[in-house]
Amino acid sequence: MHLDSIVLVLIQIVLVIALSRLVGLAFRRIKQPLVIGEIVAGIMLGPSLLGAIAPMVASTLFPPESISILGVLSQIGLIFFMFLIGLELDPKYLKGGVDLAILISHVSILVPFSLGILLSLLLFPLVSNAGVSFTAFALFLGAAMSITAFPVLARIITENNLQNSRIGSLALTCAAVDDVTAWCLLLVAIAVTRTNSMVGAIPNILEAGLYIGLMIGVGRPLLRQFAVFYRRTGKLTQSMLAVIYICVVISALITETIGIHLIFGAFLLGAVMPKHEGLVRELAQKTEDFVLTCLLPIFFAYSGLRTQIGLLNSPPLWGLCASVVLVAIVGKYVGTFAAAKVSGLSNRDASALGWLMNTRGLTELIVLNIGLSLGVITPLLFTMLVIMALVTTFMTSPLLEWTYPKKMMRMEVLEPQPETTEAAQYKILVPVANPNSQQGLIRLAIEIARSQQQPTSVHPLSLIQLEQDYVFESLPTEADRLIQAQQEKLRAIVAQLDSEPVEVSNIVQVSNNVAKTTADIAVREQMNLILLGWHRPAFSSNRLGGRVGQILSTAPVDVAVFIDRQPQRLNRLLIPYSPNIHTELGIQLALRLLLNHSDRQLTLLRVFQEGQPIEFSYEWNQLFEQLPPTVRDRILTPVIQTNSLINTVIDASQTADLTIVGASREWGLERQTLGRYTDELAVRCRSSLLITRRFNRVTSHHLEAVLDRTTEV
Repeated sequence: MHLDSIVLVLIQIVLVIALSRLVGLAFRRIKQPLVIGEIVAGIMLGPSLLGAIAPMVASTLFPPESISILGVLSQIGLIFFMFLIGLELDPKYLKGGVDLAILISHVSILVPFSLGILLSLLLFPLVSNAGVSFTAFALFLGAAMSITAFPVLARIITENNLQNSRIGSLALTCAAVDDVTAWCLLLVAIAVTRTNSMVGAIPNILEAGLYIGLMIGVGRPLLRQFAVFYRRTGKLTQSMLAVIYICVVISALITETIGIHLIFGAFLLGAVMPKHEGLVRELAQKTEDFVLTCLLPIFFAYSGLRTQIGLLNSPPLWGLCASVVLVAIVGKYVGTFAAAKVSGLSNRDASALGWLMNTRGLTELIVLNIGLSLGVITPLLFTMLVIMALVTTFMTSPLLEWTYPKKMMRMEVLEPQPETTEAAQYKILVPVANPNSQQGLIRLAIEIARSQQQPTSVHPLSLIQLEQDYVFESLPTEADRLIQAQQEKLRAIVAQLDSEPVEVSNIVQVSNNVAKTTADIAVREQMNLILLGWHRPAFSSNRLGGRVGQILSTAPVDVAVFIDRQPQRLNRLLIPYSPNIHTELGIQLALRLLLNHSDRQLTLLRVFQEGQPIEFSYEWNQLFEQLPPTVRDRILTPVIQTNSLINTVIDASQTADLTIVGASREWGLERQTLGRYTDELAVRCRSSLLITRRFNRVTSHHLEAVLDRTTEV
């Protein structure tokens, strides 16, 4: 290879990785799997877009002689990706409800496979290669119609928090069974294609069956030594990793020599690897980063260079493409729905399962590239099937949401809650970004919630964002592990606090939009208050930006932001008074704190620049008169005239443990355009600070809710 060729391939790799990541992230923002964006990025680099709008640039960047190099790199990526797919195929997916899953999965394969065979009667005379037998063509098209992409399906289930639901578990089990059966069908199709007859393929199929038996009977016991060695050393060493990779390549070479395809050998080795949790996790993490971020985008680009949407240049051809898409969707959906209904599932569950099983994604693209490389399908049919893979995967999430709205799912994993006999319960949702550093936030929530007259509950919320894709980090089992670990952290924090008589129930779940999920949970669970923390150093700017600002600006419930500077003390409370609904919420929370502890003192400070001092609202005066004398004696109401409202409050905060302010213009806490808050007082306040924002609903007599609870004290 000449230097120019090496430089060109390196430039191609940089371009491919950068564009794949950018487009993939853009698709993630519209709640689509990253893989869809990466496939689209590959198509954009090919003749369908770049070649159409800038043919000279395309021919310079991707000359024919360099495409073969990309093909080799993409095959290496496929080998190790299929190894990861086999590695994640945990047998436990085949244990729960396996009889039901086998029925649904096989019917969901049989129906689209049969429809694919029928469709091949139409397509074979029109879009097949010369020399390809109808048997090979029909088998391959049927297998392509039957595929369900297990990794992408697992990701969709995890991001919708369905991994612990009946429908999610059933979909995973069905997809696992589907994976095994579909790969067996593809194995037969490849063998028939290479020998061009069913009879000639029998030796290849028998050899493949013999190799599978040897790997299960002999290979699996030998591979268990990796788990033994891992338990002994406690880590995956470089030598172990090198031996495993050698085994992957050798297994791929064996299946290629047999006459099937090298991806089967890599998949089989991953499937028979010991499923030791630590070994699997570390092996996947060491392998997938490079494979997913570098080698797979090259595979997408290689596929995109072979996808020629321009070949669909007439209405009849687009009609054929539409028929391919329709057969794929209807076959998979109807087969799954019918089998699920016969098995006793409801219409909604059966429909949701049908859409989930329609997910094809990357697995379909692998199958199509094999077919194109073997010559069993033409570039025209390849393009039609790529469009089918994109459409069926893209539609899964929105159709699942339409069929099974999130409000009908139990998205969160809640600890068991004791039943309460009273209907009116004061509930606080506490988003916790870091349990280790936000103990003071949970303590404040418990102090606000304390009440002898009203049932109360505090719900620490931890949202887990899965940054990795496709394989290990996308698995529901990994999400379950992360959820369990976070639950343990929250339990440990709560155990150190005196929570009596407040009920504390943790919520931990997966989310790809923290602000929206927090607001959704608050509405669904009828929370009275969202109490969130902000714990950056005092010199950090824009304390109320980012997710905090999004929740503060958009959540349709009351919100308070806690900046924790003195986590152990809440005895001296300061409220700079301003006659608005946000300050009213602050007074409500301050009175709850005051009523819960006889040593606490509240200073309600009236600060004004000119004219008459600010007068208290009628509601506050009425409430103050009806407070018990022991409480009124601990409320001070000084009046200060000043040239700088914020500076005066900052000076007063030096002797306070907690300053409570409404999010309003006086204190430099107003919202500006695009939901951004200024945060002058948040940066300069000397005490801990609680910023309150009342949801702008009908607000008359909010303080009377406090009055009802204080007249009995």
